[in-house]
Amino acid sequence: MTTAMLSISADEARRIALRSQGLLGAVDRRAGVRGVLRRLGAVQLDTISALARSHELVPYARLGAVGRGAVEAAYWTGGHAFEYWSHAACILPVEEWPHFAFRRRAYRARGHRWHRLEDSERSCAAVRGKLRAEGPLTATELGGAKNGGEWYDWSETKIAVEWLLDTGEVVCTRRRGWKRVYDLADRAIPGELLHDDLTDHECLRRLVAQAGAAMGVATRADLADYHRIRNEQVDAVVAETGLVPVEVEGWGRPAWADPAALEAESAAGRERCRTTLLSPFDSLVWDRPRTERIFGFTHRLEAYVPRAKRVHGYFAMPLLSGGRLLGRVDPAREGRTLVARQVSMAGRGAVAPMARALREAAGWVGCDAVRVERCDDRELAAALTAALD
Repeated sequence: MTTAMLSISADEARRIALRSQGLLGAVDRRAGVRGVLRRLGAVQLDTISALARSHELVPYARLGAVGRGAVEAAYWTGGHAFEYWSHAACILPVEEWPHFAFRRRAYRARGHRWHRLEDSERSCAAVRGKLRAEGPLTATELGGAKNGGEWYDWSETKIAVEWLLDTGEVVCTRRRGWKRVYDLADRAIPGELLHDDLTDHECLRRLVAQAGAAMGVATRADLADYHRIRNEQVDAVVAETGLVPVEVEGWGRPAWADPAALEAESAAGRERCRTTLLSPFDSLVWDRPRTERIFGFTHRLEAYVPRAKRVHGYFAMPLLSGGRLLGRVDPAREGRTLVARQVSMAGRGAVAPMARALREAAGWVGCDAVRVERCDDRELAAALTAALD
């Protein structure tokens, strides 16, 4: 006898995704930034700092105006996190170190990543020795990061330390002036976690289960994209993760849901959803096809698009309010003024949420005024300017 597959509506899927990402319902302020990191499983890093760095924007979106210094301290003190390759370069909870053994082994088997070492044994030994003798160091302090050419023209020392990071002998313990600070893994990772004992299958099962819990409901492609594994790797382990097959209205493809997320949805009453600006690298929206499927919202990062061809701006941040994505804004700071360089909104109902989000963001980064520079709708521009006065 077969059991009918559970069907959920598109609205239920949207609420499940928001709640699982910590953007719908009660905020666990006691758990703070570290709680956000554990819940999400990965917080992406990026060099762009239009309003703030992306890894600062992620907890801000969920917790509100938590101090930026407190965000950095939560990530990088007390041995609670490390940086490694997940969805991209990400901050990860230190408890996940054993589950990336599959990736470290894959790098070792390949023998190189982007660059090849001229003398691997000598260069790696020199890095190990200097870290052992002097403690955590940047690539510059180790002997220099570049040969003097383009950004990718790495020195032998930089190639060596990045290779040791890829393969697990070295770990990034924090960033200083946006430079990675490297340390020996056997000094920085707690002893009970410092091992590669788990098989690839066990690692992948854990990471797919974690991704499913962080998203609440997801397709195979969603599950694969979260930590950048392959579709066939998801297929090999998903039946053992505890995720349950579901049919989602309008998705047109198989999906899986976290049982705890389904239970929370069935028990939910009226819940408050954050009104906030999201980093384009936030895990709620970093997967563009998923964002379109769940929110009907097409979003592209245009930082690397020539200025004349940009539609929404350099670092357009989606506006979340009422559980919907209602617009976007490309922010910049000029002294103590937050400048909304380019704004678009989904109608009159988005004006008040956009004004609220801009005011809150301005206060968080130390600005006391907001100026709207451009808006793609003249009437909405006037309404937004009035709402900000």
